[in-house]
Amino acid sequence: MSLGFKSKAAKNFGGVIVILLIAGLAGFGATNFGGNVRSIGAVGETEISVPAYGRELQQELQALAAQTGQQFTLSQAQAFGIDIQVRQRLLAEAAFEEEARLAGLSVGDASVRRQIVENPGFQGLDGQFDRAAYEDVLVRNGMSVREYEADIRSNTASTILQGALVAGLEPPQAYGDAVMNWLAERRNFTWVAVSPALIEEPLAEPTDAELRAYFDENADAYTLPETKRITYAWLLPEFLLDEVETDEATLRALYDERSDEYNVPERRLVERLIFGTTEEANAAMERLNGGTSFETIVEDRGLSLVDVDMGDVTKASLGSAGDAVFALEEPGVAGPAETDLGPAIFRVNGILAARETPFEDVRDELADELATESARRMIGDRIEGIDDLLASGATLEELASETAMQMGSIDWYPGVSEGIAAYAAFGEPVNALAEGDFPEVLELEDGGIFAMRLEEVLEPRLQSFETVREEVIAGWEAQAMANLLRSQAEALQARVDSGEAIDTLGLQAIAETDITRDDFIEGPPARLIETVFEMEKGKTRIVEGEDQVALVLLEDILPPDSNDPDVDAIRERLNDATIQAIARDILGAFVADVQQDAGISLNQAAINAVHAQFP
Repeated sequence: MSLGFKSKAAKNFGGVIVILLIAGLAGFGATNFGGNVRSIGAVGETEISVPAYGRELQQELQALAAQTGQQFTLSQAQAFGIDIQVRQRLLAEAAFEEEARLAGLSVGDASVRRQIVENPGFQGLDGQFDRAAYEDVLVRNGMSVREYEADIRSNTASTILQGALVAGLEPPQAYGDAVMNWLAERRNFTWVAVSPALIEEPLAEPTDAELRAYFDENADAYTLPETKRITYAWLLPEFLLDEVETDEATLRALYDERSDEYNVPERRLVERLIFGTTEEANAAMERLNGGTSFETIVEDRGLSLVDVDMGDVTKASLGSAGDAVFALEEPGVAGPAETDLGPAIFRVNGILAARETPFEDVRDELADELATESARRMIGDRIEGIDDLLASGATLEELASETAMQMGSIDWYPGVSEGIAAYAAFGEPVNALAEGDFPEVLELEDGGIFAMRLEEVLEPRLQSFETVREEVIAGWEAQAMANLLRSQAEALQARVDSGEAIDTLGLQAIAETDITRDDFIEGPPARLIETVFEMEKGKTRIVEGEDQVALVLLEDILPPDSNDPDVDAIRERLNDATIQAIARDILGAFVADVQQDAGISLNQAAINAVHAQFP
């Protein structure tokens, strides 16, 4: 039983018990821990059995494997505190069972029998309870019938107790209203955009002094991060193309193999409406000729256009109806025509012309493809020899002189994506490369290979002004434009604050109504809605974006829309979440109180014995 108890628990305890029964039998197996050790601990007189602890641990390991896609040993899982969580959960369950015992809560034989008989895990192929299967499952999981049925009684009593503790919970009205208002209240506002297009005068040319001052103020933007200076030798398929000869017959064979790609017959976008009899099809065609739309006839059959859509088809794929459909010289309706499914009317919505690509038009493309593939195979054949050279002490320079590999160098840091750094396969090994690492052959995703050597690591350093002068100019201009836009927005804001209507400023005023926090408005700066919900009614605010500035006037603050079904759904989810949170707090406090009064004992030797059974 989890402390994450949901509302209306008293009405749903039967379903909870079924889940507990299935989970409790989750594959731990009948393990003999030896000796007289029966429990790993207790709350008062309610013990936590050794097999129960083992099964719960096994279940958690299986859940962890399902979530992550990999198997964990117990020692690895303990790093996440899995064993502690399991013991805390079992101690909480024991606390409820202990209190139920003291209160005299129990369930009758009829209830126990019903839960066993209805458990799918104990049913045969006919869907009926199978006594032999029931006993076999229990034996394989290290439990006797008596123990299992006792667990059902105690678990059911515990669940009844939990349900009684949280039954009838209602979320505090004031809390719910406050959260609802925050989530669903609305805003009406008007905004205008001040963009560079409104600036009539061009920006003045910056002086050298202004640029240098901007450079100094934004030195971080022009500081290179820690950089690895790397020398590498690489071999790409394109380096070997001159060594590859392409055979004309092979090119022809590849072209023929792809004939469906290069020679595509005429196709048509077709919808097909099938009828039971020729008379029905003819009657429908008469209605079409009389002005009834194809859509109407489809709907009269209880179908939608999706149901009759065939997509793009060839004449051959339509069988005997192909002649009628492809006789149309433009989109329209054809038929009735016989098909394997009965008489049908066809609507042609588009004509896709046949496409024929001669061998000569794609010969060079095919030759490049074949040559590149041959070059990849050649590289694969040479990897072992290059590996041997490196193993014998050859330098990268010697590789370049003795093989077709070519030398290169790069100053690399995260974000560099030019040259060899454009390959995804280069990123991880270069990031891990350290001083003293010996070069090794590594593969690139296009079939190429490379080996590299770290020459030195350069500490973060400020680039020279001359090196980044163009970037500095762009940054200065962007800042100057932003300042100019803000100045204009401030002038407009002053006019609105003094009483002028925002829609008389000479700019396009855009009115937004019933906007909630999670709405999206295309066009203004991203923080516009967030800013609006921070404002007071009747106030203005300037919101800055990357390429424009917006002036916004908040005109009204509205409560949640009581007629909006989404608001009702939000309120229901909020109430459920609040009830669950309160229930967790109540049950948690109850468990803590019971454990304090009854006392907790743990047998570390038994716990260690259980842990020893896991890999």
